[in-house]
Amino acid sequence: MGMGYIPGGRLAAKRVDQDISKVKFMFHRYLIDSVDDDGFNILENQRPVILEYVQRKLNTYISEHSLPVSRFEADRLSEELVDELVGFGPLESMLKDTSISEIMVNGPNKIFFERDGKIQFSELRFVDDNHVARVIQRILAPIGRRLDESSPMVDARMPDGSRVNAIIPPIALDGPTISIRKFRKDLLQASDLVTYKSLSPDMLTFLQKAVSQRANILVSGGTGTGKTTFLNVLSSMINHDERIVTVEDTAELQLSNDHVVRLETRPPNAEGFGEVSARDLIRNALRMRPDRIIVGEVRSYEVMDMLQAMNTGHEGSMSTLHANNAADALLRLETLVGLSGQKISESTLRAIIVSALDIVVQLARLPSGRRCVSEIVEVVELRDDQYVTNTLFKLDRISGEHERVSMNPAKPRVIELMKQAEAKR
Repeated sequence: MGMGYIPGGRLAAKRVDQDISKVKFMFHRYLIDSVDDDGFNILENQRPVILEYVQRKLNTYISEHSLPVSRFEADRLSEELVDELVGFGPLESMLKDTSISEIMVNGPNKIFFERDGKIQFSELRFVDDNHVARVIQRILAPIGRRLDESSPMVDARMPDGSRVNAIIPPIALDGPTISIRKFRKDLLQASDLVTYKSLSPDMLTFLQKAVSQRANILVSGGTGTGKTTFLNVLSSMINHDERIVTVEDTAELQLSNDHVVRLETRPPNAEGFGEVSARDLIRNALRMRPDRIIVGEVRSYEVMDMLQAMNTGHEGSMSTLHANNAADALLRLETLVGLSGQKISESTLRAIIVSALDIVVQLARLPSGRRCVSEIVEVVELRDDQYVTNTLFKLDRISGEHERVSMNPAKPRVIELMKQAEAKR
């Protein structure tokens, strides 16, 4: 006889769970409507009061629909529903799951999540667009941010450090959307990168020496390649005696250094005033006697200020940039300067970039979900107004292994200084 016919068997238990899930989904819709009809204010009540309200409504619902739900199941269901009402709805369990790194909501019926570098579809659902909107407002309430027709997009940091982006209709055509990049509480160590084959031991040794010798480093990569995480690891290699000032749109860096000043941009208020841009913060950081400046990501007008900082005695500074390879990263910097409206000739701008940058670390995410360094490129010089670069390490896409390409002393301040330091030991 099959397991499905044995009382208490796994298949029977699965059917019960499915029945309870169906009841939960149906009741959830009823409950949301009841909250509105009854004028019950969830925000102004404590959990015991909310639990009592939910239990009363659930008992009535079960009785009216003659549902086969036990007292134990009803109590469990009530607790889960309260978690959703006072928490973040269907996202509550996903936010608690430490194996999930990112959550993406494309309207009420499409929830995706990332685990181990791979995006997967979730069976969880919201009741409707209003339910998604309620959860968005609940996420934003503690951080004092607004989302309405006059301001339909928001990018913010949750109290636990996770980064949230939300967009509502009419901008989002298929319903409210939410993107949450979860805050990693256990800091990734440099040795972990080798364990996960994100880079080779030789590459790690090189980067440790480059940071120690105060090379200016740009971490480049596409969305989701782990730029911020990698920047965090590089920052951990900085001597703890040095003063670091970080500038970010949404604070994500978790520096363990002793002497760190963290600065975060601020968007304009509802009247369009009060904005503090990354450019403002970088300029202010220069007056704070930093040994190094770390810019979470360059994406706009602040690019020229960052390059000038790297050129004016703040060696060892770092930042990240969206680009597909190291060569594109240099061109992307040019484009950003151009978009900022600054009138600089191409040759002068390229000279500034070459003088400012020493190393570009390119990150990639492979089809398997593995995040890794695809190449480390040294910015050598400008020759006939063209960039001259030297690829030091790269990833063999076929074998999946990293290989050393060159260690020529092309740029004295990076390679030669490292050799001199090695010779003194």
